[in-house]
Amino acid sequence: MVTDFSLLSLLQLASPALPVGAYSYSDGLEMLVERGLITSAESLKSWIEWELQEGAIYLDGAVMMRAFNAASADNWQKVKEWNYWSSATRETEELRQQSWQMGNALLRLLMNLWPLEDRLKITALGEEECNFAVAFGIAASYWQIPQDVALLGYLQSWAGNFIGAGVKLIPLGQTAGQQLLFNLQPNIVAAVQTILRVEDDDLSSCTWGLSLASMQHETQYSRLFRS
Repeated sequence: MVTDFSLLSLLQLASPALPVGAYSYSDGLEMLVERGLITSAESLKSWIEWELQEGAIYLDGAVMMRAFNAASADNWQKVKEWNYWSSATRETEELRQQSWQMGNALLRLLMNLWPLEDRLKITALGEEECNFAVAFGIAASYWQIPQDVALLGYLQSWAGNFIGAGVKLIPLGQTAGQQLLFNLQPNIVAAVQTILRVEDDDLSSCTWGLSLASMQHETQYSRLFRS
């Protein structure tokens, strides 16, 4: 059951104002627009739909849920294992640095929001870099946000940030961007149901398009975004 407290916590956690630097990343979209592979709201929607079904965000959502469950059980060794696993799935340095930068920023924020006795839980991760999906799962667990609701917020936040980059790059109007986000609701709900059911041994993704875009973005002549 979603309480007022957990709902407000999720709204804060999924807010574009969360100071983790998400706005500075395009997840390869800048190169895709540069190459003419994404040129409209329709092509942007197709890319997002694929990501939700088979892409990196699908995998991140599954990792977020596993970090959530492990943190809820105070199994910090398992949290660390999923963090290592998540780092190993990053196919480019830029994608790994993005996940680490955002995750570390979120952990630093939590250290300032939580009481001292609860901050000690975060220190159990040691000195390792923390992926954003893992940090999000830890925060959602602490604030007792229901699993499915936390995952909805995580995917909605990602889609909103991705569309926001598209609004600037393609470019699209703000209204077109909001229409696109609204029309993606069934896809986000379906992705949540799939992710909640997937077993550990079945975790996989098809991200070669994102990986190629990320590698090429590193040497793109002119860039608005970090990756």
